[in-house]
Amino acid sequence: MLSIIGLLTIAIIVGLLISNKITPIVALVLVPIVAAFVAGFGFAEIGDFFNSGIESVMSVVIMFIFAILFFGLMQDVGLFDPLINKMIALSRGNIIAVAVGTVLIAAVAQLDGSGASTFLITIPALLPLYKRLKMNPYLLLLLVGTSASIMNMLPWAGPLGRTAAVLGVDVTELWRPLIKVQVIGILLLIGLAVFLAIREKRLIAKRGDINEELFKERDAPINRAEEANRKTASLRRPKLLWVNAALALAIIGILVWGIVPAGFAFMIGVSLALPLNYPNMKEQMERIKAHAPNALLMAAIILAAGSFLGILNGTLMLDSLATDLVKILPAFVLPYLHLIIGFFGVPFDLLLSTDAYYFALLPIVEQVASGAGVSSLSTAYAMIIGNIIGTFVSPFSPALWLALGLAGLEMGRHIRYSLLIMWGFSIVLLAISVMIGVI
Repeated sequence: MLSIIGLLTIAIIVGLLISNKITPIVALVLVPIVAAFVAGFGFAEIGDFFNSGIESVMSVVIMFIFAILFFGLMQDVGLFDPLINKMIALSRGNIIAVAVGTVLIAAVAQLDGSGASTFLITIPALLPLYKRLKMNPYLLLLLVGTSASIMNMLPWAGPLGRTAAVLGVDVTELWRPLIKVQVIGILLLIGLAVFLAIREKRLIAKRGDINEELFKERDAPINRAEEANRKTASLRRPKLLWVNAALALAIIGILVWGIVPAGFAFMIGVSLALPLNYPNMKEQMERIKAHAPNALLMAAIILAAGSFLGILNGTLMLDSLATDLVKILPAFVLPYLHLIIGFFGVPFDLLLSTDAYYFALLPIVEQVASGAGVSSLSTAYAMIIGNIIGTFVSPFSPALWLALGLAGLEMGRHIRYSLLIMWGFSIVLLAISVMIGVI
């Protein structure tokens, strides 16, 4: 009975998340409470489950709030602008250089863990280049999305925070083995960008000016983005560039070193960055208010997920579900279940939202695989690496819709152009991760 209730709970939550009719917070909080009542648990017991779940994710919540504030400040002061501008200048006019530059610019822009800011930086800056060279704008979206997805394995980005919340582990410890995967992924993507750029040169020669149709009516969104950039020019602090760079490197160094908790490191970073760049208290409060919505939304979702996981673990629904799945699935499949799910991770992105994938599917796979002797971290890495490349080919990604709006492109055409390439790239990266021992 617990297995049936648990399965229905997860199915309802996934359905609600897919429907986009309610926020993840509502689904993750209310549905498990109703399920716990149906299973025969009372208010006092559900309260204990809630406390247990919240305790397991509190460190992740703190890290997310201050990491988003810190990197939002670094974007405000223009820390990454010189590097991005230099890359654009170096790549101008050469199709292969433009493609490689796109990968590198997107990787730098994604350092704040926000897909929306990455697209706001890259699309307006690079689309005119693609237009001038008659390059397919869907190639721009493919390269930016894949590069941002690789960088999305950072501890202050969404997937690792969700995974850490599910497993109850320190997000920095979870990230360290993935650093080499990120490096390999970017190098592989540069190689893929060169290959696709060579193919693009041949296609441009064949199609002539036909690609001009893809750029009609595209100046308006670019102009709007340029206007927004002008409004934020007053926030830039070019004279403090090297000081801010040293601060950012110091915080990331502390994070990698692990000498203090990640949340504390970013808390220190925010406390130093605010008075350094904005001595006026009113300006400091305005910067906090500007980035607070993103920080608080992610924190609220993680807290809601803590409640969800606390109830499902406390009621033993997950344990019961995993035990019954072990009985149903063939024994030879169980040790490889995490790899099978990872292999189909990108297509899963078309069916499940990020919250549904990590908060509903991951706990079940982790429970089943751990029963077959697979470590929880191996399961997590297989599912992260297999799925994360498809983040920006999924219609469940709000940032992708922003990118499509900025570039004037269509979701269907983007999926047709990018899905198989992203999926193949994901499978290769998954296989390499197995070979180097991360999985």
